[in-house]
Amino acid sequence: MKPEGRKAIDIEKATNTWFQSVPKNLFKSITFDCGKEFSNWKNISNMNDIAIYFADPGTPSHRGLNEHSNGLLRKDGLPKEMDFNQVNQDFISSVASKRNHIPRKSLNYQTPLEVFLSYVNEEQLSRLI
Repeated sequence: MKPEGRKAIDIEKATNTWFQSVPKNLFKSITFDCGKEFSNWKNISNMNDIAIYFADPGTPSHRGLNEHSNGLLRKDGLPKEMDFNQVNQDFISSVASKRNHIPRKSLNYQTPLEVFLSYVNEEQLSRLI
């Protein structure tokens, strides 16, 4: 998802919109870093009935999967210095699609998409499309 801006209200709106599009109780928690753009975390948590955690500052190991994914994205040609304000939703969706079709050892060599689909039924899936 691409928020309208980088302010806390923009992140809150985008996150809430995204949570409304996925089946309830599919996610139990989400972990944010300590950026000020996540300062509306209580509203997000309450509206979507989800636990929100924060990684300690300076400890990327608390978000190991996120850090690993960032490294893979950089290998795909998305440098750390990239200005994401210049990126559109189609680009974000194509990168996410590519990543969601790669089998993972941690998922028993299934793709993230296959695992996700195993948790939703046809009715829920039709609402996502």
